[in-house]
Amino acid sequence: MSLSLLVKEDTNDYTHHDQLFKELIHHFFEDFLKAFFPQVHHHIDFTTIKALSEEMFTDIFEGESRRADIVIEAKHKGEDTVLIIHVEPQSYYQTNPPFHERMYLYYSLLYNKYRKPILPIAVFSYDEARTEKDEFNIKFPYFHVLKFNFLKLELRKTNWREYIESNNPVAAALLSKMGYKREERVQVRMEFLRMMTKMELNPAKSRLIYGFFERYLKLNRREEALLMENIKHLEEADKIMELPISWEEKAKVEEKKNIARKMLKKGYPIESIEEITDLNHDEIEKLHK
Repeated sequence: MSLSLLVKEDTNDYTHHDQLFKELIHHFFEDFLKAFFPQVHHHIDFTTIKALSEEMFTDIFEGESRRADIVIEAKHKGEDTVLIIHVEPQSYYQTNPPFHERMYLYYSLLYNKYRKPILPIAVFSYDEARTEKDEFNIKFPYFHVLKFNFLKLELRKTNWREYIESNNPVAAALLSKMGYKREERVQVRMEFLRMMTKMELNPAKSRLIYGFFERYLKLNRREEALLMENIKHLEEADKIMELPISWEEKAKVEEKKNIARKMLKKGYPIESIEEITDLNHDEIEKLHK
């Protein structure tokens, strides 16, 4: 028995946004289902997951070719099943046809190909909270022809506080898209850092999680200062301070270190390197050694 995962792109205007979500779900597929769809997670044998080739199909309304960027096969207990995960972009809102009808059309196209039971999931990543139907019906006054349902995750309507003790990397990343208030931004960031201290991730996966979070929740200078003040009062303060507070800042520091290394090789005095790179004397001495 097999199970396939589809994450479908809606429009080229949101390629970067879609790619972030697809990378997150692709690399943390099991964690994603465990955090948000535990009933689905329970029935999948994750030891059998393998990536399949991309698939192309045509949107019958818009006449555009759409590519399935992630297709994963895995064994499911009981029977062959296809799992569709559709990510709806943050600002994209199409009313004709409405989303629940489009979801049915995508479902129908895939069912026509696989002829297997299909479990559809929609992830709404809108910037604002709004309700989308999770049911599509075709009926007459005297006869109900069709009732189509799908699972959904509406991130802005999700309470971020329910996930801060989960130690789940996908939940940590998606805190940045959940339903926090503006005045809670610093607290959300602090809880994100607390979560990161508890997870043992390799550098590549850590960077993916940090990059995703910072794409959607980046503090201003005043908020950063408040964050640093709040961190001092936490039990995990020392561990948090060992984390890269910002991958962007870390990248800038690494660039400065590379410049310093080149200058050292050319024999520049440390004082000159300090002035040009803004690195302190001890950091440059370490690079020299």
